[in-house]
Amino acid sequence: MTLRLYDDKIGGTLVERKYPNAYFVNDGDIKECITYLKPPYGNGFYHEICFENVHIGFGNVSLDNKILLYFEADFDSVEMHFSLKGKSSALSENFSNKVSFDSYQHNIIYAHQMSGQMEFDGQEMQILEINLAPDFFKKFLPEDSDLFNSFRNAIEKQHSCLINPDHNRISLEMYQILNDIIHCDRKGIFKRIYLEAKVAELLLLQLEQLFNSESSTSSLLKKDEEKIYAVRDFIVNNLDQNCSLIDLAHQVGTNEFTLKKGFKALFGTTVFNFWNDIKMEQAKKMLLEGDLNINEISELIGYKNPRHFSTAFKRKYNLIPSKLKNVNGIHS
Repeated sequence: MTLRLYDDKIGGTLVERKYPNAYFVNDGDIKECITYLKPPYGNGFYHEICFENVHIGFGNVSLDNKILLYFEADFDSVEMHFSLKGKSSALSENFSNKVSFDSYQHNIIYAHQMSGQMEFDGQEMQILEINLAPDFFKKFLPEDSDLFNSFRNAIEKQHSCLINPDHNRISLEMYQILNDIIHCDRKGIFKRIYLEAKVAELLLLQLEQLFNSESSTSSLLKKDEEKIYAVRDFIVNNLDQNCSLIDLAHQVGTNEFTLKKGFKALFGTTVFNFWNDIKMEQAKKMLLEGDLNINEISELIGYKNPRHFSTAFKRKYNLIPSKLKNVNGIHS
């Protein structure tokens, strides 16, 4: 099973991977590889993790210009594709139309021995894709849906297709799992168990969203949707900041009403509920995994008064931070 990426203009092979059949690794261990992209194509990386039935790939690349590459793959795969930032498209004889992704979109793709060309466009490209062996994927596919049955039949007939012609938006729950996968620092069999669970959870969310088509509809204008995602990104990257709703809205060039209404429509929660939840999740992770004390953690997530942090943490988890810290200290 081989995947090859090459540049037809210069005749050079950029990436060539020979994967075990059905991504099988005899001893059950994980195989990993990081490929670095260098000028003139851009700067960045693509990290691959491979174990039985599953291949995970994620990367972040900065581009100066559009990139056009050619690809060849001699195997079948079901791909859970998540476009976090940037635009990409693939053109292949397997599909009647070009398959294009924009920022914040996801879908599930069945590809049968594909070849063609891919184009990447955007100052920053960030993607995560999970390729599953088709027989393994079908075990998770419910049977009480015309959409899922049609996709199953396409796999069995080896007809490349999208599970749904329209891409869906990446939800907050999906973002959390994607982040967990990207930043997983476990080793060996524990990493594999963890990633297997996260892949199954992510697939569940994708299939649920597809089953409930209402979750993918939106009355927001595309330009407003992009601004709301930009607020989400700002929050994730600036947990120690304290901004008003007006500050956040003005930062991305919208107004308070559009931000408030749009955030709720896209993510099913308010801006500040999301900000608080992600602060508490990060604090919990630091308490369990790090050596920082409660005052330091409180400051890192934007609380000047540790008592206010403790109150918010107890409201979220029904446990004060010092109790969790002490329990972690006993087991470490």
